[in-house]
Amino acid sequence: MRFVFIRRHEAEFRITSMCRVLSVTRQGYHAWRRRPRGVRSRSDAALLVAIRASHHHSRRSYGSPRVWRHLQRQGYRVSEKRVARLMAQDGMRSKRSKRFRITTDSRTTKVVHENVLARDFAVGPPGRALAGDITYLWTGEGWLYLAVVLEIGSRRVLGWSFRETLEAELVINALDMALGMRPLKPGAICHSDRGSQYGSQDIQSMIERYHLRGSMSRKDNCGTSPPGGWDNAVVEWIEGWPA
Repeated sequence: MRFVFIRRHEAEFRITSMCRVLSVTRQGYHAWRRRPRGVRSRSDAALLVAIRASHHHSRRSYGSPRVWRHLQRQGYRVSEKRVARLMAQDGMRSKRSKRFRITTDSRTTKVVHENVLARDFAVGPPGRALAGDITYLWTGEGWLYLAVVLEIGSRRVLGWSFRETLEAELVINALDMALGMRPLKPGAICHSDRGSQYGSQDIQSMIERYHLRGSMSRKDNCGTSPPGGWDNAVVEWIEGWPA
């Protein structure tokens, strides 16, 4: 396997350096190169050509199970495990498409505030306004929802929270973290969209307890990327995330 690694990376690194790092001799590597390929090696090389073609045909969206099924339909009699091994060795991975998920549902929102912020993102020094939003991220454990709270004056994320489901606790935890990070001036704005999580009684109780002014994007202006969602654009554009 060490000789295979060197052969695969000849164009990137010096052979002498790779031999030294992998504790093999340069003479041994060149002797291995001169040997005729075994039957299995030649078969793998031919199969890899077909695998690459199938992967390219799918616009790199196929993982090993779908590539294997595609090859089966073409008449290849190989195991899925062998296809997966060759794809892994060649660095082929499926390109995961971004699936749209709804993060804003205002149908069950109990409290709706006027848009006090009114797109005035130049609010002055820190401590005067917060903005919150929810997005979703694909992780090794599946889809997770992320809520963040941004301090508009400093453009600093003060609070965040991850959960597998869209519940009020998602934004409660993020807001609680933010309020613990920075003292706010009495009457500071707490802005969000009209999602039911932000209109929950627990969030409204926090807003009252900390003497904040609730503010929400206008109807039909939440949960969409700018230009459709300019009312909360300052936080929706963090890291270029999907809104």
